Amino acid sequence: MTVPTILYFAWVRDMIGTAEESADPPADVTTVGALAAWLAGRSEGHRAALADLTRIRAAVDQQFADLDASIEGAREIAFFPPVTGG
Repeated sequence: MTVPTILYFAWVRDMIGTAEESADPPADVTTVGALAAWLAGRSEGHRAALADLTRIRAAVDQQFADLDASIEGAREIAFFPPVTGG
């Protein structure tokens, strides 16, 4: 099984304290939302950053993804704040 790289951007990165980490979630963690919930248990920073998933966007292998998107076989999963234009 592939161990995905988890990337964090902007204030998500600041709250967690790292821009990236490797994660080997349990076999029952198969979606973006389940991964976020599992990651929230890693540290206080993870919990705070991932507490309100309505404030977070995600991408799986550089493609925007919903919380119910599969992470099976993913090499990279990113969490970031919503992107706005200006």
